[in-house]
Amino acid sequence: MDSPLSPCKAKLSSLNLFIKHRSPPQIPSKSIQAIFSFAKKCSPNPSKQPPPKPHRSIDRQLNHLCRNGKLQEAIFALEQVPRERARTYISLLQSCIDTNSIEQGRRLHSSIASVEETNPFVETKLVSMYAKCGSLEDARRVFDGMRERNLFTWSAMIGGCAREQRWEEIVDLFFHMMHEGVVPDRFLLTKILQSCAKTSDVETGKLLHSFAVRRGFLGPSEENHVSNSILAMYAKSGELSSAKRFFLKMGIKDVVSWNLIIWAHCQYNERNEALRLFDLMRVGGVEPGVVTWNILITSYSKSGDLTVAMELMNQMENSGIAPDVFTWTSMISGFAQNKRESEALKLFQEMRLSRLEPNGITIAMAISACASLKYLIGGMELHSYAVKMGNAESVLVGNSLIDMYAKCGILENAQGVFEKIGEKDVFSWNSMIGGYTQIGYCGKAYELFSKMESLGVRRNVVTWNVMISGYIKNGDEDQAMELFQRMEADGVKRNTASWNTLIAGSQQNGRVNKALRLFRQMQLVSMRPNSVTILSIIPACGNLIAAWKVRELHACILRNGLQNDVSIANALIDTYAKSGNIISAQAVFDALQSRDLISWNSIIAACVLHGYSSLAQELFHQMKQECIQPNHATFASMINAYSLDGMVAEGRDLFSIMITEYQLIPALEHYTRMVDLYGRSGRLREAFNLIENMPITPDSTVWNAFFTAARIYGNSRLAHLAAENLFKLEPKDPVIRRLHVNLGDMSQVRKPKKERKLDDSHGCCWIEVRNKVYSFLTGVNVDVETAVSELQVVTADPKLVMPAACDSWLEFEEDKEEVAGIHSEKLAIAFGMINSPSFRSMHLIKSVRICSHCHTFAKSVSKLHRREILIKDPKCLHRFKDGKCSCRDFW
Repeated sequence: MDSPLSPCKAKLSSLNLFIKHRSPPQIPSKSIQAIFSFAKKCSPNPSKQPPPKPHRSIDRQLNHLCRNGKLQEAIFALEQVPRERARTYISLLQSCIDTNSIEQGRRLHSSIASVEETNPFVETKLVSMYAKCGSLEDARRVFDGMRERNLFTWSAMIGGCAREQRWEEIVDLFFHMMHEGVVPDRFLLTKILQSCAKTSDVETGKLLHSFAVRRGFLGPSEENHVSNSILAMYAKSGELSSAKRFFLKMGIKDVVSWNLIIWAHCQYNERNEALRLFDLMRVGGVEPGVVTWNILITSYSKSGDLTVAMELMNQMENSGIAPDVFTWTSMISGFAQNKRESEALKLFQEMRLSRLEPNGITIAMAISACASLKYLIGGMELHSYAVKMGNAESVLVGNSLIDMYAKCGILENAQGVFEKIGEKDVFSWNSMIGGYTQIGYCGKAYELFSKMESLGVRRNVVTWNVMISGYIKNGDEDQAMELFQRMEADGVKRNTASWNTLIAGSQQNGRVNKALRLFRQMQLVSMRPNSVTILSIIPACGNLIAAWKVRELHACILRNGLQNDVSIANALIDTYAKSGNIISAQAVFDALQSRDLISWNSIIAACVLHGYSSLAQELFHQMKQECIQPNHATFASMINAYSLDGMVAEGRDLFSIMITEYQLIPALEHYTRMVDLYGRSGRLREAFNLIENMPITPDSTVWNAFFTAARIYGNSRLAHLAAENLFKLEPKDPVIRRLHVNLGDMSQVRKPKKERKLDDSHGCCWIEVRNKVYSFLTGVNVDVETAVSELQVVTADPKLVMPAACDSWLEFEEDKEEVAGIHSEKLAIAFGMINSPSFRSMHLIKSVRICSHCHTFAKSVSKLHRREILIKDPKCLHRFKDGKCSCRDFW
């Protein structure tokens, strides 16, 4: 007897040799002898009268019992006869298969085992019985114990493994089968090819391809089963080029062949080529079926190209093929996952009107769309429909209902659905835990989190991430960090989403340095950042003193191949601009192969921020030429661009076009920009009339813009009026309160109960030099004396022109930030001149608005010393170059 098989493969070279020289399939000599011997025993004696056969009556009795569903009685009757014919055993074993009676099969096996010499055909049927009745281990034990295994035996064993999806085991069995000299036929070959496709075993697949050619299984007269199996093997193993070559060489291409090659192209995002093949299929006289249409529709739907997907669905109906449940579900899923939930729900209603009954997946996707929209009424209607259809307590629909109720804040209903789900999976628990964390019930969520393990539900990485996210959103960063550190001790490996949750949470909670620190730690442990990571961390770098961090982040984006992600590119344009590097922002924009509306808005806003208003106008015209529809943000930036150049008429016309042609209702931001447009040109009366006639109540930004214009043009009456309105809107703002006091209207100042001083804020200035940030207020970490000495040298220059008097309206903002009697930005500029090369621009951030004296000083230094200086204050970005400022001296 052969020893039990071990999972190994014979050498491919020897097998190739075997295939090449093998004669047509034959039954091994041992098997022939066994069959001959068995046939001799069963054959009638030609020289004598056949002996009486009392077992024929037993056969008839056993068959009668089996036909009438009395398998147990048949086996009992068999047990009364110690030795019975092979075909009787085979017939009874088939009855066990037909009735899925493994216990009766085991009983029959015991009866067979009592026979001294077991027939190989009976053993083969035993293997088949155990495999088909769900006990592959028993089948393998019988198989391993057989003295002789023929093609049918191997087919039974491999067929059982295929039903259990033990694909790697099938490949091992194939090599052992060939080693024993048993050659697969075309039907068994398709199963082995299927296992190669499932395991991506291209090497074995190519061997089988060669074998099929040599055995003549791919001839013109042969059916397409083997050819399609080879094509599927190449396609599903990632060998698209091999699949293409094989497909072109196929003599007969049926609908299955076309479906496979179209599916392969869709899998590798070659959808245009898939459409071309689809057209060729129809031209070649092979009419696509519902499967063909669904392959294309699903591919376009998943990719987000829903226009093409809908067009294909319409063509499908026009060609006389009604969309099935799979078609509708693919479309509904595509709309829901691409944030077009309303259209997904509309499609769901159309599906129901077409009298096609949705399945659980369709209902779950529709409920998920309601969850995203927080459409409680629609979700409850779908819940009722799911109850009617009998799907409400299924895990799939139940999980969607929990998520929907949780997002709508109805935790009682979510809990009710959760409790009714019989077989809760980890997603059920995660949905319920996520529901509690979303509304801030982290304690209740933690109870469920702890309960999971005791009920035998293994917490996965999503469970941990949901809890960490919940604590982060509710401000408990310490608890979130503790869970983050406990994860791997609990046997759950952190994934990118785990790091993203902490990074995004720290950023949103204002812990910028912590977010950057976590990002570096993530890279140190070789965890690759994804687009979510980058989009979470990039806002932390959007300031002048983080320019080197933006460059570092850009390098990380390039290393990880994320530069073609439009969302990341857009964020990078914005961040480069805010960090003072407009050239790099322009370079990122120019390198974009596909630009969306946000790309254009980002670069236009970047140009306006840096004072390049003419370039912003050019980009706006180019954008319109490319048929990109502007939105609210585009018009806000462009009004600002016209404002910088004093183009009042153009700005006013644009404001009018936005309303009349583009049907966009102006927001407060647009009115603020219009006030600034009029104010910069000294048209204070028009600015005031606009404020008075606004259809919405002006906020502090509108009045601040008006105050700035009145201050610049020295209109004290209108400046007082603006300050009064500012104080009414934001009486607790320290700068506004000090402005109000500075204007002399002390009687209206009301101190908060617990406030003793008018302002506890201190102005401060930060500068980045050689990738290090220095602060100027008290002289900490800075050599103040050296900076003062340098400043004295600079101010002693006779070419330096300073204003005779300062703007008292702004002077009060800086009176607390002096170091050694000098405003902090002057010291910072002097410090930067000493410690940075002349070709490098200086980047400063101020906590309060720069005064007119310091503004003039920065302009003079930029001209005399040919230094570019960027200062960001709460009002705007000041870019000083060649004695000019990007704000046009209006801030």
